[in-house]
Amino acid sequence: MPVAKKTVTKKPVTKKPVAKKVEPVKVEEEAIIDNTSVIEKKVEEVFVPEVKADIVKEEVKQSETKSLITKEVKMEAKNIENKWEIKDRQYYLLGNQEAIVRIVRSKGIYYFDEDMGYERELKLTSNQITPFVDEFKGPARLEHIVFRDGVLSVPKNKQTLQKLLSLYHPQKGIVYDEVNNEAEAVDQLSLIEIELEAMNTAMQMDIDLAEAIVRTDVGSAVAKMTSKEIKRDLMLLAKKNPGLFLELANDENIEIRNLGIKAVEKGLIKLSSDQRTFLWGSNSRKLITVPFDENPYSALAAYFKTDDGFEVYQQVAKMLN
Repeated sequence: MPVAKKTVTKKPVTKKPVAKKVEPVKVEEEAIIDNTSVIEKKVEEVFVPEVKADIVKEEVKQSETKSLITKEVKMEAKNIENKWEIKDRQYYLLGNQEAIVRIVRSKGIYYFDEDMGYERELKLTSNQITPFVDEFKGPARLEHIVFRDGVLSVPKNKQTLQKLLSLYHPQKGIVYDEVNNEAEAVDQLSLIEIELEAMNTAMQMDIDLAEAIVRTDVGSAVAKMTSKEIKRDLMLLAKKNPGLFLELANDENIEIRNLGIKAVEKGLIKLSSDQRTFLWGSNSRKLITVPFDENPYSALAAYFKTDDGFEVYQQVAKMLN
């Protein structure tokens, strides 16, 4: 008997699905960000090129201005520092303020800094190296500025106090000032030079001009003085007031005025009692009326320089000689 073959049914093999490789989300985000940046850049380039250019220009300009201001401030500070001499200094109160003790303000004062463009507060302290409050580092200990018997001597190691008093304090020249020996020496030298010039001019001056100048000082008394007395008084005037003497010596009208005065003293010309009118001495004929608020002899000198007055001047000069 034949054996029946056993049929084996094979089960279908199910293949496991293979997971597909998924790109990280990060790449997509980066792509989105990149796209957004590109879009923003394009929008910026399309819509605001001029605005952006103006902003850039303004930023560059501000930067250059700040740099220039900083450079100028540093140069100015350097110039001041170069001119500033480290030495002992002395200050004195002005006017009748020589009290036994006088305290000058050392806080609540301001200095307008032209370079900075604003007022800067000043304060004298014992632990800061600058009088400017905006440059202080840490707490400040206030100090006082005290004048004794009208004087304050500041040694060279007190540079903060010296610079406050000499450069920045608003009361300098009003309440107090600095002793400047060099400036005083220059002033004294100028006075000496003027005095020497006046004395030399007086020594070489002829007697007529000397008489005219001395007359302005002693009046009609010069008419009774000898030539040596006139010369002496001339030298004394040159020494006592060299500036006035040189002014008179260079006054082109001084000799003309003197001739007019001499003419009045001799009676050749008469001056009315109210000193407003000049008349001929011989016939009382009116010569001129003196303008209001003018010296009569200055007015007579001006008249002598006119066409009509010059003839009178010549006649008077002949009569006096």
